[in-house]
Amino acid sequence: MDTALLRSLTPGVLTVLVRRGADFAAAEDAVQDALVEALRVWPADPPRDAKGWLVTVAWRKFLDQARADTARRRREDRVEEEPAPGPAPAADDTLQLYFLCAHPSLTPASAVALTLRAVGGLTTRQIAQAYLVPEATMAQRISRAKRTVAGVRFDRPGDVATVLRVLYLVFNEGYSGDVDLAAEAIRLTRQLAARVDHPEAAGLLALMLLHHARRAARTAPDGSLVPLAEQDRSRWDTASIAEGVAILQAALARDRLGEFQAQAAIAALHADAPTAEETDWVQIVEWYDELTRLTDSPVVRLNRAVAVGEADGPRAGLAALAELDASLPRHTAVAAYLHERDGDLATAARLYAEAAHKAPHLAERDHLIRQVARLNARRPR
Repeated sequence: MDTALLRSLTPGVLTVLVRRGADFAAAEDAVQDALVEALRVWPADPPRDAKGWLVTVAWRKFLDQARADTARRRREDRVEEEPAPGPAPAADDTLQLYFLCAHPSLTPASAVALTLRAVGGLTTRQIAQAYLVPEATMAQRISRAKRTVAGVRFDRPGDVATVLRVLYLVFNEGYSGDVDLAAEAIRLTRQLAARVDHPEAAGLLALMLLHHARRAARTAPDGSLVPLAEQDRSRWDTASIAEGVAILQAALARDRLGEFQAQAAIAALHADAPTAEETDWVQIVEWYDELTRLTDSPVVRLNRAVAVGEADGPRAGLAALAELDASLPRHTAVAAYLHERDGDLATAARLYAEAAHKAPHLAERDHLIRQVARLNARRPR
């Protein structure tokens, strides 16, 4: 059974039902029922027109649901006449689904869950496993999101920037359970970039590809984190790097710089360096300056302080860090790293221990604790 085919067809089938008059929540339920039916029927009797089959079954599921619900008599009158079965249109407009799932009335968590369900074709169980929450909790989150967008007109133009941020959130969730959210985010962003003429869509795709190319080298066999400078660069995916750089160069040539393009440019400079020592930190600082101008983000300024410390020395990095709020996430870890670079091992060990206590993830905490042990072993007795 080709589950990847089912997932790729889901957005188009959902779009057809919505354009026929079904509201989003009911249409999404009907499509999920049709997918379950496909999993049951197709292995023994595969259809010649997979999408057409799904559209027909999902529409009938929707009609059955509408007719059975006495509280929806008015809708039943509207949908009584079933369109004649026929081949589904070859061009499905999934773009509106992106915009609907990234509606500004939704919380980021709800927007991500709805995107994975409606556009990605994942089941509620798969999404719950990926987010390490009970299936019932995720089902409630998705149901609330569907109710929120139920009355939204489907033909309104959407905000590409919001869709891109939702996809970036999906990508940053990485991997857990049986769903690779980073790969899923790349797949969805690739779809979006093919449908919209927007350099930031290309910029985000390039950024994802460049980051994902380093994935195999990010962890040791025991699961511990491997910092960028210590990664085995022979394990980086050179094909993904080449594709990401090519996409980025085409986007930058349009001279409509955005934050995802700037982040991708920084990632490309890291990918271009044969060794950590050969990294062009001066140019990376320049890109961080551009990114700061575009976003004025404290997190960007924090990362810029690290780059300044590499380009101009640790004391310059500490001076840049001193201008930032010490409560920022990772501020203490960055301070520890820069103090270590400056030779102050006692202060660095103390700050690494403090950062480990604040770490939001177990792998990051363990990495920081190892830094404390490493520095304590180097200090004179």
